[in-house]
Amino acid sequence: MCGIVGYIGNKNCLPFLMEGLKRLEYRGYDSAGIGIIHNSSCDIVRNSGKVSELEEKVGELELHGNLGIAHTRWATHGVPGENNAHPHSNSDGRLILVHNGIIENYDTLKEELAGRGVIFKSETDTEVMVHLIDDYLKNGYQLFDSVRLALNRIEGTYGIAVGFADEPDKIVVARNGSPLVIGIGDNENFVASDVNALIAYTSRVIYLEDGEIAIVYKDRYEAKTISDEHVIKEVRKVSTRVDQISKGEYEYFMLKEIIEQPVSVENSFRGRLLPSEAPAELERCLKMILTSRL
Repeated sequence: MCGIVGYIGNKNCLPFLMEGLKRLEYRGYDSAGIGIIHNSSCDIVRNSGKVSELEEKVGELELHGNLGIAHTRWATHGVPGENNAHPHSNSDGRLILVHNGIIENYDTLKEELAGRGVIFKSETDTEVMVHLIDDYLKNGYQLFDSVRLALNRIEGTYGIAVGFADEPDKIVVARNGSPLVIGIGDNENFVASDVNALIAYTSRVIYLEDGEIAIVYKDRYEAKTISDEHVIKEVRKVSTRVDQISKGEYEYFMLKEIIEQPVSVENSFRGRLLPSEAPAELERCLKMILTSRL
């Protein structure tokens, strides 16, 4: 599955982006990439292969910026390759976007945009979304409304994060059928498709619901629906520890999961059974499982 991370704040975004991508490697992927906005310009680095290979590639460029988004991709539309890796950008490279999900009406939108002179550089459905947003920007809309209006034309699932070099003080994120969470920091905020990418940096998070869109600044956020209605979001506390999601002493995540199965089963029942009731309750659960399999 694909993964998204993003950062906006006063620090260099690169360390968080690279660590965030590594935290999401367990989900599986075939390519990875980052986009960093700095001094109203945008640098994009993409790579087919491992995050470690992307990290080496990025290290040679000495990139720096206070806003960035990154992605691990599992190919759907388009073969695994650097040209299909995220982030995708508009024609001048100043608008960048990462996307999880599938755009079902991308072929119709692609035909429409191509008819207006848009040249596509990838085989992905995601690139259609970038150019659709860019179309609204060229018609005078600001980034937030451009994303919101574009999403109203999208059919399918998405979790997205968008950055624009002309508005370097914000990341716009949205969700429909694909998870997206905002991490709240101190004069810095984070974005991810999986809370595991955030817990080393913050324990305060906001989960977007389907049909919601948000502007994430370094010191605040604003949430709405894609129909432009304000939404009040609850900041939740995450109790998961970094050691719980790392491989620890194990070589592979799968091996760790296998070895930890007895502890996981014990923890799943913790606080839910009284010792005196445990045998009867376990028997009831077992019968329910067996019945469901018949």
